[in-house]
Amino acid sequence: MRVKSARGRKISSTRWLSRQLNDPYVAQARKAGYRSRAAFKLTELDDRFGFLRAGAKVVDLGAAPGGWTQVAVERAGKDNVIALDVSPMDAVAGARIITADILEDASIEAILESTQDGVDIVLSDIAPPATGHRSTDHVRIVALAEAAFDVACQVLRPGGVFVAKVYQGGSERDFLAALKQSFRTVKHAKPNASRKESSETYVIGIDFRGADDVKSSSSEA
Repeated sequence: MRVKSARGRKISSTRWLSRQLNDPYVAQARKAGYRSRAAFKLTELDDRFGFLRAGAKVVDLGAAPGGWTQVAVERAGKDNVIALDVSPMDAVAGARIITADILEDASIEAILESTQDGVDIVLSDIAPPATGHRSTDHVRIVALAEAAFDVACQVLRPGGVFVAKVYQGGSERDFLAALKQSFRTVKHAKPNASRKESSETYVIGIDFRGADDVKSSSSEA
């Protein structure tokens, strides 16, 4: 579908609208009742790695608008999902919504209040608003992934899983090293639902060693 330019509309806005109207995942998300096309990224990752098992306790960080939360509820079950975002988010049936900033300790306290015995899976599809400057955007998203990882280390049970979005660019090396120290297996994947022109990719930490083991190995290093 070709989008005609309109008076007062920026070229970048016209390109975005054209991409949305011609994106098959946008149409599929609308048909399936998902709030965003990003839902298909999570379904692809779970189909490949099988971490969203029924009954698992899940935390979805940076959850708005809720596409990943919807998938998590479908696959892990109702009342097993906590969705957290700094902005208010519309309710998702079967999930508990928490409005909090992952950069603040209050977010961890809120999660632990909801599930005192910890969680099995921490998801993070957080991305900062794009500046258009690739290296700046890369550093910012890695910083958010590191913040999500810090939350995961404090709320995950031993054996847990962590999934986070990063951009390829080099500065994620220290982050990946920390993941490999904390999880027995670390995988990388780029779902088909990720746009080809995007440098986004996902890291999947499998089999969390446990907070005590991570602290022990860090002190030995």
